[in-house]
Amino acid sequence: MTEVSLRSFGLIQIKKEAKMNIEKLLKSLPGYDFKKLINKSQKFEPGSTIYAKEIENEIFLLFVVLKDESPKDIHSFIAYFDSFEHIGVQEPKEIMFYQLISKIQDFHYFEKYLNVHH
Repeated sequence: MTEVSLRSFGLIQIKKEAKMNIEKLLKSLPGYDFKKLINKSQKFEPGSTIYAKEIENEIFLLFVVLKDESPKDIHSFIAYFDSFEHIGVQEPKEIMFYQLISKIQDFHYFEKYLNVHH
């Protein structure tokens, strides 16, 4: 990735639309090419929701909401999988980044990581 930021992933607009509301943020993800999956792997509790988007060849941006977690926090990952079909079924081959997002301001740290490490 050459120019990597929240804008590269279409997340700046998502962040603006969510206006400090995690539930609204989650509802907006499918409109930005995130696919919604139900977890079946051992990585998270069964039935957790995963929103996934391929950002490079076999590298995916994941937002995971645990089934019984309240309040709804988002576990964000950048992870390597052999294919999209393995997400939520198998463990990732590598986790390159993880952050817990409990409020919209946490996206600031996510963007900072992306700008520094890529």
